[in-house]
Amino acid sequence: MQENSIPPKRKPSWLKIRRSSGEEFSKVKKIVAENQLHTICQSGNCPNMSECWNAGTATFMILGEICTRSCKFCATQTGRPLPPNPAEKGKVARAIRLMKLKHCVITSVDRDDLPDGGAQIWADTVEEVRKENPGTTIEVLLPDFKGKKEDLDKVLAVKPDITSHNLETVKRLTPMVRSAAQYERSLDVIRWIREAGLKTKSGIMVGLGESFEEVLECMDDLVSAGCQILTIGQYLQPTLEHLPVEEYIHPDVFARYKEEGLKKGFQIVESNPLVRSSYHAENHI
Repeated sequence: MQENSIPPKRKPSWLKIRRSSGEEFSKVKKIVAENQLHTICQSGNCPNMSECWNAGTATFMILGEICTRSCKFCATQTGRPLPPNPAEKGKVARAIRLMKLKHCVITSVDRDDLPDGGAQIWADTVEEVRKENPGTTIEVLLPDFKGKKEDLDKVLAVKPDITSHNLETVKRLTPMVRSAAQYERSLDVIRWIREAGLKTKSGIMVGLGESFEEVLECMDDLVSAGCQILTIGQYLQPTLEHLPVEEYIHPDVFARYKEEGLKKGFQIVESNPLVRSSYHAENHI
């Protein structure tokens, strides 16, 4: 621990995380490794990795493992990415086939270094997965493509079954929490997804210092933009270099968020401390 750093808050009992093990977990780990793939489960230190991998699911991360942004909440490595791997889409499609997934989730790092932010690679990957796995539904968790609708449209044109873009936090905290992203820009992305006739999804973290009322306002903004599915989870500090946890939100408050979200018009609200963007994603279809 660095001198003068503040030790992290002690995690409450409701944040107990299962140890990574099990036969299905080992199988998924082997498939990911053999195909030289990246998952947000690993790079993002997801607390649900054991549960999801033991259920035979994983969230694949395309466009490499190095992000061009440095969000203060995210454990993904930041730096200068390598050129995109043209074989990646085939490896993702093959891994999904080997895992016999009925529903798959694909995300990516931000690639602000690429002319279209990687949008065409996104579209090609969705088409390759669909070609090799015609019975598998596809969920994508997209970056904002710097707010360039013409780039986003490349992905929307291949019509993923669920199209997600995370708002991550409330409006007031966005400049502190997210690198290069903008609150209103993200709402525009969600609005454009819905205008394309696709099923929309977004996610936020709590425990960063937001108020209950700010979360409700965030819900209103998302509903107004056309968001249909919402995930709410507890922020967990990946390392001492990242933003500290301001508060561990009690499960009863998460239950209230779910109740309020459903009242406001979301079709589905996943809300509990360990929820992440792709948590129970197979049920949302």
